[in-house]
Amino acid sequence: MHAMKEEQVILVDQEDNQIGLMPKMEAHEKGVLHRAFSVFIFNAKKELMLQQRALHKYHSPGLWTNTCCSHQREGETNIQAGKRRLFEEMGFVTALEDKISFIYKAPFDNGLTEHELDHILVGQFEDLPQINKDEVSDWKWMHIDSVRKDIQDTPEKYTAWFKIIFEKYYTSIQ
Repeated sequence: MHAMKEEQVILVDQEDNQIGLMPKMEAHEKGVLHRAFSVFIFNAKKELMLQQRALHKYHSPGLWTNTCCSHQREGETNIQAGKRRLFEEMGFVTALEDKISFIYKAPFDNGLTEHELDHILVGQFEDLPQINKDEVSDWKWMHIDSVRKDIQDTPEKYTAWFKIIFEKYYTSIQ
């Protein structure tokens, strides 16, 4: 029996140049800047596919967020990483476009800090996902305007990064 090798995240500078690798938990304990991505999948009706994070996740469990999020692996492009994780979490693959990136820092209740240079990847899909219950507890389509209003009404239901993206980059993801 061997423990799975802990996932490494790519440490970057403010310009997204790789400056090293670090185990994911250590990066979140130290709050160091690393590369990440957030996938937003829409359908033709301008509805966004939201996922509810699995309840056993080490941060933001049970909160609603964009279609999927994760960290690039060394040697992976943003698009390759987005497609890999979309398939692992939501059970489908579709074309993605690398829209914009931004840096954010969000401390969590458990003492960890997310400090990411986050690439927003946007795609379209019209079918049903096949969610991975280890990662995702639920999903739904929701019109982008309804999402925006619901975040204003009940912000506690949503992840920190999702609220930042919606507040600052609303026009970039449509």
